[in-house]
Amino acid sequence: MIPFGEKIILFLYPIVLDTYFYGLSKLTAAMREIQFREALREAMNEEMRRDPLVFLMGEEVAEYNGAYKVSQGMLDEFGAKRVIDTPISELGFAGISVGAAMNGLRPIVEFMTFNFSLVAIDQIINSAAKLLSMSGGQFNCPIVFRGPTGNAGMLSSQHSQNFENWFANTPGLKVVVPYTPYDAKGLLKTAIRDNDPVIFMESEMMYGDKGEVPEEEYLIPIGVADIKKSGSDVTIVSFGKIMKVALAAAAELEKEGISAEVIDLRTVRPIDYAAIVESVKKTNRLVVVEEAWPLSSIATEITYHIQKHAFDYLDAPVHRINSLDVPLPYAPTLIDAILPNVARTVKAVKAVMYRD
Repeated sequence: MIPFGEKIILFLYPIVLDTYFYGLSKLTAAMREIQFREALREAMNEEMRRDPLVFLMGEEVAEYNGAYKVSQGMLDEFGAKRVIDTPISELGFAGISVGAAMNGLRPIVEFMTFNFSLVAIDQIINSAAKLLSMSGGQFNCPIVFRGPTGNAGMLSSQHSQNFENWFANTPGLKVVVPYTPYDAKGLLKTAIRDNDPVIFMESEMMYGDKGEVPEEEYLIPIGVADIKKSGSDVTIVSFGKIMKVALAAAAELEKEGISAEVIDLRTVRPIDYAAIVESVKKTNRLVVVEEAWPLSSIATEITYHIQKHAFDYLDAPVHRINSLDVPLPYAPTLIDAILPNVARTVKAVKAVMYRD
C-alpha cells in the first residue's frame, strides 16, 4: 500500500519533470536573427500549413509578393485560392472576409496601410466586431486584419495616422501592436488561431528590423505585456515602434543615474493593467509614450486606470507623451517636432522625478 503523500509525489513528478524540460527547451531553443517581415511570413506560413481553412487576401499580396514583401513566396506554396490578390476595394474584401469567417474559414486580411482601413471600418466594427454578440453566440468571426500603422516618413497627413485607440475602443475586437520580430511571430500565430477578430498593427519602418526568433514553434498570449527593461525609479510604458523611443530614453536616463523600467504593452485591447500597476507600485512614477494624438488615447486610458488603482503609490502625476494634436505634415523637420521623441520622454521622466 503506497502512502497518500507518496502517491501525490508520484503523480506530480512527471508533471514537474515535463515543466522543467519545457523551460529548458525554451532556454536552449535554436535562435536565429530574421527580419520583422520574415517573422510575420513564418507565422502565416506555419498557420496555413497547419490549418487549410486559413487564407490570405489583400492588395498585391500574391503576384507582387506583398507591398512590403511580407507575403513573398506564399503564392508559390499555397496557390491562388489561398493567397488572393484583391481589387483596390477595402470595403469589398473586408466584407468578403466577414462572410468567409461566418462560414468557417479563417481569413487574414492585409491592408496596405491602416489608413485605408477607414474605407472598410463599417465591416470591421459593425459586422466583424459585433457578429458574436448579435448572433447570440452562434457565429464566431475569426479574422486577422493586419498591416502597417502610423508614420512611415514623409507620407503626409492622410497616410501617417494611428488608429490603435480607435479600434481598441470597440468591444469585440482585440488589438495587437508588436515591437520585436519575436513578439510579432508569436502574437500573429495566436491571432490567427483566435476565434475573435483581431486587429494586428505593424509598422512600415520596422519590416526590415532584425531580432532573434526561435526555430521551434511558440505562441504568445494576447493581453500580456512584457518588461523589456527592469528598473526602479520610473515606469515607462509604450508599444509598437515607439518602444524604440522609450528604450533609447531609458538608456539616456541610465547615464544620469535614473533607472527606468520599460514595459511593452504588445496588445492595447486587452491591456495588461496588472503589469503596469505592479511596476508603478515599485517605481512610484509613470510616463506613457504613444504615437497617437492625445485625446482619447491609450495613454489617457492608462492614466485613468493608474490614478484609480494605484493612486496611493504615485509620488508624482502621470505624464504622457503623444504626437502633437495636429495632422502630420510632410516636412521631416516638422515630423520630428510633432512625434514623440527621446528628448521629450527624458524631459517627462525628469519632471515626474522633480529633476527638471
